[in-house]
Amino acid sequence: MLIATPNITVDRTVRLPELRPGSVLRPYRAVVTAGGKGVNVGRAAAAFGRRPRLVSFRPETDADVLARLFAVEPMQFVGVPVPGDVRVATIYLEDSGRVTVLNEPGPQITAEAWQRYEQAVADELATGEHLTLVCSGSLPPGVPDDGYGRLATIARRAGVRVVVDAARAALAGTLGAGPDLVTPNLAEAEGVLWGQSHEAVDEAGPDVAARACAAVTELCRRGARSAAVTAGAAGAAFGDEERVFWVPTVPTEVVNPIGAGDSFVGGLVEAFEEGREGVDAVVLAVAAATASVEQELAGGVDPERTRQLEIQLTGRARPVTTVPWAQRDADIPTARSGT
Repeated sequence: MLIATPNITVDRTVRLPELRPGSVLRPYRAVVTAGGKGVNVGRAAAAFGRRPRLVSFRPETDADVLARLFAVEPMQFVGVPVPGDVRVATIYLEDSGRVTVLNEPGPQITAEAWQRYEQAVADELATGEHLTLVCSGSLPPGVPDDGYGRLATIARRAGVRVVVDAARAALAGTLGAGPDLVTPNLAEAEGVLWGQSHEAVDEAGPDVAARACAAVTELCRRGARSAAVTAGAAGAAFGDEERVFWVPTVPTEVVNPIGAGDSFVGGLVEAFEEGREGVDAVVLAVAAATASVEQELAGGVDPERTRQLEIQLTGRARPVTTVPWAQRDADIPTARSGT
């Protein structure tokens, strides 16, 4: 398994009773780790016994910091050197469960540096050791919007499955390359498809499943071979232009929701590595995402807990009838009977 996550971070996760803007606050815990969506995917994959390799830019000012942080991570780090500082993501976890994340933009990347990055990914895929390429997270400033689309084309030439977990322009720029699977959350999908700019989803809303299923169909109509659209604690939709399933989750105690979508991707790739496909693979992915929110570390997954949740989820997936985009505002998807 190869993970392309060019916009790596140093995550600073801060726990405090309450975040009050304009105040002097005294958090009771702060943890610093390597971060970025691809790192979380790698942690989830490693929990299932995989040894992923991760390709990212390595800003030279913080090269020593990244070396130290990755020395304790269960993945191999391949760094493409560039000038500048690594971006920092500050995550505020309040006792109430509310989460606030400040994501910095990352270093400026030149066209020459991106060419070196593409070559690094191509060299890894040429080894024949990887069955899946996961393109995960945002693209740093200067990288073309179709950056992941270019990587998808490289992977297809190598005969490797491509999974893309991205948002905004990075997701839109990928669809034309026909990735095997895209995995945005509902807000990310609707932002690309229908111009909705919110980044939060009302997981208790009565139309969440319908909206996620409609997004799956439209993402595939625009080029993805298949799509999985996650909707937080509600569940996930999966399918293609012809057939869509809704997989609901089960209630659990949330410790840290950050990285749940990345754990979903890690669980999905684990299912692929086990030879599972389709909705059967997505059930394991939903179980991994649900298990991950019980953990303090983003992307942390207990594989035994995941298997327990998978048993609870088995049989809960249901096929859904979707409607064409032109009718989206007049109708919503409806569930058919059966499982």
